[in-house]
Order: sequence, then structure tokens, then C-alpha cells
Amino acid sequence: MARRRPAVSGMFYPSGRENLLREIESCFLHRLGPGSLPRRVKGDRRPNALISPHAGYMYSGPVAAHAYARLDGCNVEVAIVLGPNHYGVGTPVSIFPEGVWVTPLGEIPIDTELAMGLSRLSDIFSLDEVSHEHEHSIEVQLPFLQYVVGSFRLVPICMLDQSIEAAVRVGEALAEILRRRENVVLIASSDMTHYEPHERASRKDSIALERISRLDVEGLYEAIFEHDISMCGYGPVAAVLHACRKIGAEWAEVLKYATSGDVAGDYSSVVGYAAVEIRLPGT
Repeated sequence: MARRRPAVSGMFYPSGRENLLREIESCFLHRLGPGSLPRRVKGDRRPNALISPHAGYMYSGPVAAHAYARLDGCNVEVAIVLGPNHYGVGTPVSIFPEGVWVTPLGEIPIDTELAMGLSRLSDIFSLDEVSHEHEHSIEVQLPFLQYVVGSFRLVPICMLDQSIEAAVRVGEALAEILRRRENVVLIASSDMTHYEPHERASRKDSIALERISRLDVEGLYEAIFEHDISMCGYGPVAAVLHACRKIGAEWAEVLKYATSGDVAGDYSSVVGYAAVEIRLPGT
């Protein structure tokens, strides 16, 4: 059985269980966070889809907490987490096919049946472990999920190809899963503008987030290229937007936006972070 061990534990988040739990709770209680801890109770509500950042917890964790707070009281049996491939290793769109992912909070089993089902829905997917070995964009979402949801199964999807064509094909397959099952949460992992002054980054990101709020995939790509927006996970975001739109979703809510400057106090060169909830029909 494949065991995907943490690649950024001890760097992006604490490597010890108790320290990690305290760090996650501090993100919820942070002045930029939601301000309260989730009840951590599984209910029967269908989860909405989410967009969450993936930097070190001290920078993006409070923003991510806004997204994960929305899963409190939801029925989450499976999390499909999509992230960009920062390292250029592996296949264009890779699903980790079987085994477990390990974090300091425990093991998360891969939903092999669903992973195989997705690969049968579209040949855009490869079943590949190599793409995931060092990639952090999916990994950093998992302790938040474990903290709020408890036990769940995982389908990690790593996108090296972030073209609109790839995103739409991935989104088509994900939409089919959402039509069949209401206990699946889609999560797109992305940071926003990178290493620009705070005001410029915020201005650019507001343009991208306006397109995201309207589930406008084509408009998002146009904005990224027209305004030179260095958003790193636009492919995963577009795939999730397309999937949600295909099943009748009409809008998304930007829950929180902040930059690394809001945390560190240095506004000269920042990275933007956004938490977004995409409202599914009937939720």
C-alpha cells in the first residue's frame, strides 16, 4: 500500500500533532480568521465547494480557516482536493490512485474506487504518484480538513496542465461526481498574486475574485492574462468553478481576502490569499 508522507511538515505547518492542533486553532481565532472555533460536528448538510490558499499557516492559515469553517456541520465523506503542480514533475493531470496520505494528525485513506471512476470518466487523468511526491498545494489543506471534518477519504488531483481546455475537461468529470453524490466536497487550492506591492496585488486579485464570484471561467482566464495576475492555482479553481456551474451553481462568496503583508506588516512585496465558498444548488 502506497504511503504518501508529508513533504512540508515542519516548514509550512508544525510537524508535531499537538503543536499542529494549536496552530490550526490559532488560525481560527486569529484577528484575520473567523474568530471562533468550529464545533467539529458532522451533520447532514451538503458541503459547498471551496477555494483555499496553500502558503505556510502563519501567513495564509487564518484565511484558509474561513473556508474550512463552512464545513462545520456538513456531511463530508470524501474530499476531492485539486492543486497546481509547482515542480513540473509528473503527468499533466494526476490522480493519486491508492493507499494513504499521512499527516501529523493521522492517515487519510485514498478513495480508490472514486479515483478509478474519475479516470474512467475522462482520459485527461493519469493515475500517478510521482506528481504528488513533493507538491505542497494539496498537502497543506489536509490538516484543516482533519481538524474540522474528522475522518474522510481523499482524492488528490495535481494539475500541471492549467490550460482552460484541461480545466474544463476536469470540471466535466467532477460535475458528474457531484450529480451522483452529495457527500463529496470539492476544494481548489490556490494562492493569488505573488510578490507585488500590497495595493497592486489587492487590485489585481479583486478583478480575479469578481470573475470567480460569477463562476466565470472564461472571464477568469481573460483577466489573468490581461492583468498579469500571478495566481498559481487558476487551473484547479477553474475546474471546480466549471463543475459547480454544470450542476446549476450560480454564484460564489468571497469569505475573506488578505495578503502576507496583513500578517507580517511588510506591504512592499506580498502574496494574496482568498477563501471562497461556491454555493451549490439546494444548500
